[in-house]
Amino acid sequence: MWGIVRTSVAALALALIAGALATHGAPPVSQAAARATVVITADGGKARFTPATVTAPGGTVTVVNLDSIDHTVTSNAVDAEGRPLFDVRIPAGETTTITQTEALANGTYAYFCKFHPGMRGTLVVTGSEGEVEPQRPAFEQPLVVPRVVRGRDIRLPMTPARVRVLPDGPRTPMWTYAGSWPGPTIRRPAGGDTRVTFAHRLPRRAGSMSVHLHGSHHAPKDDGQPTTHLLRPGTERTYRYPLMFGDDPVAGSFFWYHDHRMDKTARNNWRGLQGMFVVDDPADAELRLPTGARDIPLMISDRSFRRDNRLTDPFARGPRMTHHHGQMAWLGRGAPPDDHSTGTHVLVNGRYAPYHRVSATRHRLRLLNSSPFTAYNFELSDGRPFVQIGTGNGLLKKPVVRDTIVLGPAQRADVIVDFHGESGNNVVLSSVPRDDEGAAVGTGTREAALMEFRVGRRAPDPSRLPSTLPSPRLVRAPARVSKTWRFDLGGNDRHGTFWSINGRSFDPGRAAHRPRLGSVERWRLRNTSDMTHYVHIHAEQWRTVLRNGRRPPPWERALEDTWRLDPGDVVEVAARFKDYTGPFMIHCHMLDHEDHGMMARFDVVRR
Repeated sequence: MWGIVRTSVAALALALIAGALATHGAPPVSQAAARATVVITADGGKARFTPATVTAPGGTVTVVNLDSIDHTVTSNAVDAEGRPLFDVRIPAGETTTITQTEALANGTYAYFCKFHPGMRGTLVVTGSEGEVEPQRPAFEQPLVVPRVVRGRDIRLPMTPARVRVLPDGPRTPMWTYAGSWPGPTIRRPAGGDTRVTFAHRLPRRAGSMSVHLHGSHHAPKDDGQPTTHLLRPGTERTYRYPLMFGDDPVAGSFFWYHDHRMDKTARNNWRGLQGMFVVDDPADAELRLPTGARDIPLMISDRSFRRDNRLTDPFARGPRMTHHHGQMAWLGRGAPPDDHSTGTHVLVNGRYAPYHRVSATRHRLRLLNSSPFTAYNFELSDGRPFVQIGTGNGLLKKPVVRDTIVLGPAQRADVIVDFHGESGNNVVLSSVPRDDEGAAVGTGTREAALMEFRVGRRAPDPSRLPSTLPSPRLVRAPARVSKTWRFDLGGNDRHGTFWSINGRSFDPGRAAHRPRLGSVERWRLRNTSDMTHYVHIHAEQWRTVLRNGRRPPPWERALEDTWRLDPGDVVEVAARFKDYTGPFMIHCHMLDHEDHGMMARFDVVRR
């Protein structure tokens, strides 16, 4: 089924010429093969499949990758087990003949690149004797809402466990917090001093770990440093989260905790070390937002599986680290920019294609993208909108009605969905391709059906939609930019490549900037690469000042910690450096990029 034939670009070029001659009266040298050829080209960073629609007599397709980076040809349609009908990696500069498409029944099949989902094409299969046809997800297992822990002192062992992820077959062995993926959802009041003890009970081969509470404000020693304050196998460590900003409790927030170990962040997250953390602001109770079972945290991520339901290991044959002119760099398969941990299955709260029964009332969905690399553009199947009320770091000033919501890795959105009028219907939460200008470059968004809401009867609904919200106060941004951070690709194929910030790969011993405690600084984030990055800044309460020279869109006018930077984007942000001195990180949250150099350290220092 996974048949692949590779030839040289030169050989295929001769075939293309022969096919072209055949159409003009020359001897018919494989005319059908020429019509079933797809060429991957890149122009100004915009990779595309050419032609956009190709007809394949008999189903055989040959793909020529003329780009300098790897791509995939991956079917949107899946089989009964949720796996793409075809999914083939096309290395840079190589030609691949895909024979697994020969098993397809006649019909039209949309496909995309898993690494750059903005690249899309259509395959029309004719004259085939195949019988494989697309299957709709069955939505046959219930959504799991992780158990909630609320105490001031919490203990979470990091242990191996077998987790029900796919609906059939064996459970999947994973590394977990307290035996589940996601780990337990920690739920604490704003200003509620919290201590979480993580006990490393994973195999010794897992190595040391580090836990980062993403979005929170706390001391450097509790921030999940990538190389210091580590959890060695067999030990435990207590992290303190005061949930305060200066003298004030933090706003009601949707944080998450995950591994942050240098060079292993993508691997450790892939294996399951992730969990959610909700901060409740008692003052928000007056807003009458949906609560209890109608307040649902949803962690969306993707993984790939072997036939025995075990996770695949995309890191087993990863690139080799080297050094060139004092920079960490990587050589071999999977070196930047061909480092992408993507999965065939998109999961919600750790399960593939779950369903959830809801009443015909308002529900609050807290959306988190915890994928290592993939971005999603969320949409509801019945066309009803999301009403976004907040980010992961607090409420907006006013609700924003949105038909779709793009979230890259680590981004969150706090939304209200009103199921009134849908009794007896099923509403599917999906990810759809971005259709804006930015989708043509960078990485785009995945297309997949994620989960199904099964809407029951109407019920009493005391919730409401406020017209204004108590958004946290934003810092006044200085007129002058204190620091510019430029995100790009460095190195070369001979000596090694790396993802860079300001031309350098990550050096844990070097502070790239030193803001003063108590100061307010304005930073500029500039993407000069050909790929989208999702940039995360630790430590403070950040606001978006400008996006590409203009006021940010309404959904970016609250506290943020992670920003989408499409190629060429420039985003300006500001924060006050409060309470803590010491080292913190700025990095791309596409975890392969972080592991392969796109991280820098800044030190908050005393006056």
